[in-house]
Amino acid sequence: MISMDQGGIVSGSQGECYITINGRRYNFMSLKSLEAKVEKTKEKFAVLGKTGKVNKTTGWEGTGSMSYYFNTSIFAELALELKNTGKDTYFEIQVTNEDAGSDVGKQTVILKNCNADSIDLAKLDPESKALEGETGFTFDDFEIPDRFTDLPGM
Repeated sequence: MISMDQGGIVSGSQGECYITINGRRYNFMSLKSLEAKVEKTKEKFAVLGKTGKVNKTTGWEGTGSMSYYFNTSIFAELALELKNTGKDTYFEIQVTNEDAGSDVGKQTVILKNCNADSIDLAKLDPESKALEGETGFTFDDFEIPDRFTDLPGM
């Protein structure tokens, strides 16, 4: 039986994240965690000759969430622009997982047309060791320019 060894594990802290807003690229080193998913849309259909319904994927929706150390005003500036002009800002997030101690190489995912669900404007917490922000977001396109290498035995 073939099984995975420690070389197949990718460290969650070994990578980088960049956010591009209005043509400006930021190294989002304040990021604590990020997760992006494709949520499939499915419909049920009755089919002749079957007693149950079948499921068919009819589309998808991109959703995500991120948490970060509250030490940048780039998101607050997006909220200010929305308030002052009514213009909502869409942005791009590029995430690369690359652990030199892993045998799978790196994976890069670029999330396109991202839009924040909420934006933290101000925070105070005298009991907090470090202020943190978080938001959910949506996206409607993505690319995977770099893919992990399959492990031996897969």
